[in-house]
Amino acid sequence: MSRANGRIRVLYSFPHKLGAGRICYTAWQQVSGLAAAGADLLVFPGALSRPVPGGVRVRSTLARGKLRIPYKLLGSNRAFALHDYIVSRRIEKLTGQIDIIHTWPLGALETLKTAARLGIPTVLERPNANTRFAMEVVQKECEHLGVALPPHHEHAYNAEKLRKEEEEYRLASRLLCPSDFVVKTFLDKGYPKEKLVRHSYGFDESVYYPDNKPRDPKRGLTMLFVGVCAVRKGVHYALEAWLQSPASRDGTFLIAGEFLPAYAARLAPMLSHPSVRVLGQRDDVPELMRKSDILVLPSIEEGSALVTSEARGCGCVLLVSDAAGASCSHKEDALVHQPGNVEALSQHITVLHEDRSFLKKLRTASLRTALDLTWTAAGLKLLRVYSEIISAVIATDSGGKETEVAAW
Repeated sequence: MSRANGRIRVLYSFPHKLGAGRICYTAWQQVSGLAAAGADLLVFPGALSRPVPGGVRVRSTLARGKLRIPYKLLGSNRAFALHDYIVSRRIEKLTGQIDIIHTWPLGALETLKTAARLGIPTVLERPNANTRFAMEVVQKECEHLGVALPPHHEHAYNAEKLRKEEEEYRLASRLLCPSDFVVKTFLDKGYPKEKLVRHSYGFDESVYYPDNKPRDPKRGLTMLFVGVCAVRKGVHYALEAWLQSPASRDGTFLIAGEFLPAYAARLAPMLSHPSVRVLGQRDDVPELMRKSDILVLPSIEEGSALVTSEARGCGCVLLVSDAAGASCSHKEDALVHQPGNVEALSQHITVLHEDRSFLKKLRTASLRTALDLTWTAAGLKLLRVYSEIISAVIATDSGGKETEVAAW
């Protein structure tokens, strides 16, 4: 597609507070990475929580200056719907000035409909696994543990949320999947392979970097978990595996994150073990990673957990399930197990406890390629993905005619 300046023009729609926590941080880093890669960006966030790079145009939908429409006042669903409606109306006036539209779940339905009518390619971010799969597997695991999720928990079964997300899946030109596991959950639900496109998340190498001081091979193993201590993250499996391993005799298992009260109560006997330290929410995660030997993440479902790349940047060896969405290779730079396989995870912990040379080998291999996983690298990859999607849509367009159009 011809453009006045040769740059891909991206309309990036994000219904939350760009630059806040969790997925809001992911989206902010994605925008920053795209800007560094050379995309021409027009960003429509619900609100902006931190500055974006120079040259990125921002048009907040639920804020103007210091005046914001509170999400709590509207309720999240109404806020997302209002954002979606505003973006869908604005792109009507931008016909011929957009090469691709990047959307996020639950705030994209009207935008995707309008884009389809105007013939603009669209992508829908998939920060987690297929939602129907995620709801089913989390519900099953909660029933197995005897832990009830709060009614409004993000992974509690919600028919209306599921209906809306699946309609968004249908309307988007492509679904952006940050891991092979996410791709698999969609294929297993019958989605066509050509609808699913792989991209990646990243980490900030200025924050997550290794401590290269020599490690005492005689000290006990330090294993770290970071994240929301939820059933889907498999903390119960990590605890079982740790306590079954001889590493728990003189090692330490650090858990950094907040627990769902019912989940913490269910795990109380294991959490009270002297080798286990529950730290709660922490602001010093990079330092915790630098001081730990391994990061454990035995998730039963995930998108692509940012902590796995961040841990690699800090020199922390990954012990993860293949549902964690981590970028790593079993026995090359990490150890990977199937979700729920406590025996395998315990063996992995024990191997690294007993064979520190193997631990060092994995750490060295992990650090060697860690800088391939930065947000800058992720931005370059995403821009290539956009280009491929635009070309594919042009190739299948019945008109198939390229046109020269003006810049923003």
